[in-house]
Amino acid sequence: MDTAGLLRYQRQIALPGVGVRGQERLRAAAVLVAGAGALGGPAALYLAAAGVGRIGLYDPDRVAVSNLQRQILYGTADVGRLKVEAARERLAALNPDVRVEAEAVRLEAANAAALAAAYDLVLDATDDFPTRYLLNDVCYAAGKPLVQGAVGGYWGQAAVYASPGPCYRCLYPEAPPAAAAPACDGGAVLGPVPAVVSGLMATLALNRLLGLGAPDTGRLWWFDARSLEWTGLAFGRRAGCDHGRSSAVAPVRASAREEEPRWPGAAFS
Repeated sequence: MDTAGLLRYQRQIALPGVGVRGQERLRAAAVLVAGAGALGGPAALYLAAAGVGRIGLYDPDRVAVSNLQRQILYGTADVGRLKVEAARERLAALNPDVRVEAEAVRLEAANAAALAAAYDLVLDATDDFPTRYLLNDVCYAAGKPLVQGAVGGYWGQAAVYASPGPCYRCLYPEAPPAAAAPACDGGAVLGPVPAVVSGLMATLALNRLLGLGAPDTGRLWWFDARSLEWTGLAFGRRAGCDHGRSSAVAPVRASAREEEPRWPGAAFS
């Protein structure tokens, strides 16, 4: 590592468990960020700042005025622009050593498997159930760790799914009713809550890439902004779950339950 790199990452290199060797591991790593909104945007900033060598951003949307209350990657001048174009500029300005691959495409059955296979880890910051189940299935099949996060109202949550641990379908075999998952443009959310969850998602990703900490699968982290409480929910592999192997399209069957919307797919980003 050259002098400039040592200077940029000195506070991180000084950490036990990181050092120059760990920093080089990050430089050689590649992370796919699906969704460049309230969760994916800040998480991508932290990954770029940390020195992750290659970051893929995939989001078909454009910046809207209503995004700016919580999507801090963008400014007023970005309204109307493709999110991935504005995000690529911001990440390049933050750390020009990071290679950013940004495409205004939606992840779907036709491209998700190939994209996931091209990265070491996938960060799911999307806001719809079909994409979440699809990413779970392709990542589990490819042996790629999947970090998922979601926010809504005053709450947020994040988890890591990776083989041989439980997958997203082990915890959520069915999608909730449509009424429990408002659309991204209509759901209420307190602005800083996505920042809390995206920071956790970036931390989980960096821990994975660096090999730090205890095993991270089989635990869902839940944050309530009103009580300022974190809750950890432990869960295991569900008997009978085939981890999405039965269908490449990852069909989603809605549940008939009407409960508080605590499903990761009910995200507003």
